[in-house]
Amino acid sequence: MDVKDSIDAENQNVVIWGRHNGMSQQWDIIYHDAVPAEPKKGDLNKFFGFYIGKPFHIVSEYGTRKYLDIRSNSIYLKTQNGFDT
Repeated sequence: MDVKDSIDAENQNVVIWGRHNGMSQQWDIIYHDAVPAEPKKGDLNKFFGFYIGKPFHIVSEYGTRKYLDIRSNSIYLKTQNGFDT
């Protein structure tokens, strides 16, 4: 995934693009809530590294830490209200 034209702006399109390792292609996975205890057996899909059924955001590593939002079959950057940077 790549932020179109490498512009860190609200509602900026996110596209599939060839790998170039620029900042516009660097993302973190941040879970919506904190894990209260050690995960129980079967909660973590070790192959993918995701907790099954647990909401998460994909967050840009730009300084503004916007997250991905999907609307009308397009992917955009959005501000995550209340995100502590």
